Amino acid sequence: MATIFSGIQPSGVVTLGNYLGAMKQFVELQEENDCFFCIVDQHAITVPQDRLELRKNIRTLAALYLAVGIDPEKVTLFIQSEVPAHAQAGWMMQCVSSIGELERMTQYKDKSQKHESIPAGLLTYPPLMAADILLYGTEVVPVGDDQKQHIELTRDLAERFNKRYNDIFTVPDIFIPKFGARVMSLTDPTKKMSKSDPNPKSMINLLDDPKQIEKKIKSAVTDSDGIVKFDKENKAGISNLLTIYASFSGKSIEELEAMYEGKGYGEFKSDVAQTVVEGLRPIQERFQELINSEELDIILDKGAEKANRQAMKMLRKMENAMGLGRKRR
Repeated sequence: MATIFSGIQPSGVVTLGNYLGAMKQFVELQEENDCFFCIVDQHAITVPQDRLELRKNIRTLAALYLAVGIDPEKVTLFIQSEVPAHAQAGWMMQCVSSIGELERMTQYKDKSQKHESIPAGLLTYPPLMAADILLYGTEVVPVGDDQKQHIELTRDLAERFNKRYNDIFTVPDIFIPKFGARVMSLTDPTKKMSKSDPNPKSMINLLDDPKQIEKKIKSAVTDSDGIVKFDKENKAGISNLLTIYASFSGKSIEELEAMYEGKGYGEFKSDVAQTVVEGLRPIQERFQELINSEELDIILDKGAEKANRQAMKMLRKMENAMGLGRKRR
């Protein structure tokens, strides 16, 4: 059994990419591991947010975590801002970070170009992420490959803290799922499917209705040769749809290629859409049961209580190691 931490930002919609790249793996990982799954709302405010929209997104994401199959009896599900140790530990990790290494983060470079006045939170996002992970003695962090650089920095910061102050942190390993970890945009399959994409046709929202899903998949960018074959370099669009199809159907890429040999893209896209619709149906039904329920609040309250107990133990160790406050026994 390993201790696992992962989090998703409650900013915008939850996409098919979030589900196949992260949340689906969470359901599998919870069976044999001690999992902490967090709604990282403090990361969301590194850029301006509408407060009412943010609160709605937090609740929606919490309900979706449960709707996809997360069992609150097996995992700790909580909201980051309801565990104050995250922000406190985040500041301490900032103090062992250098500006140079934070400025080298690829996501900071990309996101900072979109702002005339760059929020300081964009720069200091990685130390807070490191704190999120290290507070729970995390051994394994399941992430998409776009977050690999941040986890590598987390490892560096943990090792630096251990060497400089006291050896209290577990240095976490990175787990990148071999399959389904990177779902691409439906309109530009050379780019990752992103909830921040301004084109709604580029992504499938987990809460899209069947007609929306069918329309988006049928209009997905492919190519003109009419051959259903996995080839990321030359057939990025078809490869992306094959990845999605395989993730929902349980069939291998090779099986799907054989199924559609000699058949056109029309039938293929129609079947992909139907498979996605049926795969999301039970998730959407469970979401509707949860979203306005007292059950959801009870689960989040219990999760915050458990996370607070665990996080405070590590925070006290961090404070003692750095010489903060009065020494506690």
